Amino acid sequence: MLATTLIIAFSATAAAMEDPLKASINTSISNNQQEAKTQARIEGLSDKTRVMLEAYQQLSRELEVLSTYNNQLQRLVNSQEDEKHSIQQQMNGLEATQREIVPLVLRMVASLQEFVAVDHPFLPEERQLRVVQLQELMDRADVSIGEKYRRVLEAYQVEMEYGRTIEAYRGELKADASTRTVDFLRIGRVGLYYQTLDHQEVGQWNTITGGWQKLPSQYSLPIRKGLRIARKQSAPDLLYLPLPSPQEVAP
Repeated sequence: MLATTLIIAFSATAAAMEDPLKASINTSISNNQQEAKTQARIEGLSDKTRVMLEAYQQLSRELEVLSTYNNQLQRLVNSQEDEKHSIQQQMNGLEATQREIVPLVLRMVASLQEFVAVDHPFLPEERQLRVVQLQELMDRADVSIGEKYRRVLEAYQVEMEYGRTIEAYRGELKADASTRTVDFLRIGRVGLYYQTLDHQEVGQWNTITGGWQKLPSQYSLPIRKGLRIARKQSAPDLLYLPLPSPQEVAP
C-alpha cells in the first residue's frame, strides 16, 4: 500500500509539474508565432516604404526636370514678349516712316516730270513714258511703298547716267513745221546734236531759245565721228563741236 501510495503521489506530482511546462511551451510557441507575424508585417512595411521611397525619389527627379523645363519656357515666353514689343515698336515706326515717305516719293516723281520737261529733248518718248509709269505706280495699292521708292530711285539713277554717257540713236526731229528721221548725238547733258540721214544737214539744241538750230557744214564730220564713237564703231577721240553758252541759274 505504501508503494502504491508513492506511485500515485509521484504520478500526481508529475502531472502537476507537466501542466506548467506545457503552458510555458505553448506560450513560447505563441510568442514565436506572434514574433513571426510581427516580423512579416515589418518586412511588408519595409517593402512598402522602399517602394514609396523610390516613387518619391522618381517624382522628385521628374519635378526637378519639369521645374527646369518650365523655367526655360518662361524665359522663352519673356523673350518672345520682348521681341513682340520690339516688333510692335518697329511697326509703329514704319507707319510713321511711310507717312513721311509717301509725300516725299510723290514730290520726287513731280520733280522728275518737271526736269524731263525742261531738259534737253533726247529720248523724249522713253523718258516721258518712264514718268507716266511712275505716276501710275503711285496709285497702285498692290505695290508696297518700299517698291515705289525703289522704282523712283531707279528712274533718278537712269537720269543721272545720262549726264555721264555719250549716246547715238535714231529718232524723229520736229522742226520747221516738219518731221524728219535723223541721227541724234547726245554728249552727256552738255550737248545734243542731230544729222540728217543724207549727211547734208547738222544742228544742235539751243538751250537759250529752247529750239533746234542748224550748224555750219564744218561740223558735219565731227558729228558723224561722234556718232561712230557713241556706237562703238570708232575709238574715243576729241570732238570739236559748239557748246551752248552757260546760263545763270536763278536761286
